[in-house]
Amino acid sequence: MRTERIHMVRKSLLPKTPQSVIYWMRCEHRVQDNWALLYALQQANDQNLPLLVLFCLSGSTPQGSYRQKKFLFDSLTELQSSLEKVGIQFLNCNAHKPKELAELITIFTPSLLVTDHSALKPQRLWLHAIKEHTECAIAEVDGRNIVPVRYASNKQEYAARTIRPKIHRLLEQFLTPFPKLTAPQQVWKGSLRSEPLTTPQTEQNSPSVLTNFKSGEKAAQDVLNHFVNKKIYQYLHRNDPTKNALSNLSPYLHFGMVSAQRAVLTTLDHPQVPAEAKEVFLEELVVRRELADNFCFYNPQYDSTDCFPKWAQETLTKHRSDPRDYLYSLKELEQGRTHDPLWNAAQQELLYLGKMHGYMRMYWAKKILEWTASPEEAMHHAIYLNDTYSLDGVDSNGYTGIAWSIGGIHDRPWRERAIFGTIRYMNYNGAKRKFNVEEYIQQVTDAVKKLPT
Repeated sequence: MRTERIHMVRKSLLPKTPQSVIYWMRCEHRVQDNWALLYALQQANDQNLPLLVLFCLSGSTPQGSYRQKKFLFDSLTELQSSLEKVGIQFLNCNAHKPKELAELITIFTPSLLVTDHSALKPQRLWLHAIKEHTECAIAEVDGRNIVPVRYASNKQEYAARTIRPKIHRLLEQFLTPFPKLTAPQQVWKGSLRSEPLTTPQTEQNSPSVLTNFKSGEKAAQDVLNHFVNKKIYQYLHRNDPTKNALSNLSPYLHFGMVSAQRAVLTTLDHPQVPAEAKEVFLEELVVRRELADNFCFYNPQYDSTDCFPKWAQETLTKHRSDPRDYLYSLKELEQGRTHDPLWNAAQQELLYLGKMHGYMRMYWAKKILEWTASPEEAMHHAIYLNDTYSLDGVDSNGYTGIAWSIGGIHDRPWRERAIFGTIRYMNYNGAKRKFNVEEYIQQVTDAVKKLPT
């Protein structure tokens, strides 16, 4: 494994008698193809110490909705079983605060705590708190990106065209096969103090649990294989919401149930996939996804209008007082009660199916800007709806997509118009020219009707 993946959060002297190496699994929830787990195993064997895999639902989903927490929770029995089959011990902690988790970590006297990279503020705050309440060395391993975010660039990139050559130049170095995961040489012989897996608590107005996505590492691999073998040929039609052309991998990538690197290797290894389809898929999966992580990592204001480029802030300020033909409350938007049947269908897709088509996400967010009183309100509502209802919410892809749609991140000025200023505009008639709007609306309606009541 390349050392550039490893960021030492803290280098520390070993305890006098270290008892373990702990891998705190908080983003990459899988056993296979997991760089952080492989690194933790290597360190445990090198130090002749047992390896423990620690999981804490609150630490993995500090801002997740009930829908997201339940989807992740449903994968845990399989995850624990897969680890134990390899001979790796699994430790569950039901703590709700970082200090409580840190107290458990301290009991096992680790020489090293290994954890996953995250660009998002809630996860970074948890890691900072763990650092404050422990004394062991801490290593953060970037298993989300193929080219580690810190190594790909040392600044926020302007657009895809500026990060693309950097990633392509480094891709061959990092796009390597994964070593085989083996059993650790030592096992923990004391009490594990593992707590029972406890179903997350529902909250008032919690979004319904989804039945159209199966959770877990095996399900993620099945979705990947189905896409590469059956659907990638249609991927050039990915911007047509009426075509079944998308991979549907985003919930699994978000929770780390499948590795983006594995998805790339599987796609490249398939001999019959058209070269153009491979190229477009890899642009989305590698360049655009890693651009999103770059944005959130280097711009902590990714969830507010303060992240917008100067030209976008100026043009939105200029048009802040423009009259709106329609103004909708958050509740009206949430329930899909607008005058626009296309937007309503996209919101129904999010509300009931847990994932909106990629092209519709752009249209959906831009209309929220058009139908709310300010860019700040638009950002708040779009982020709330996406993070509450989408299985792949609370993700750098989602924050970047919303900031692109509302605030011109990674984009350029366009022709000036009311409300939007020079932010790129999208409308119903433009959508009609691209795809069969009525067919999309009907498809969503039919899919929602098929859901169990």
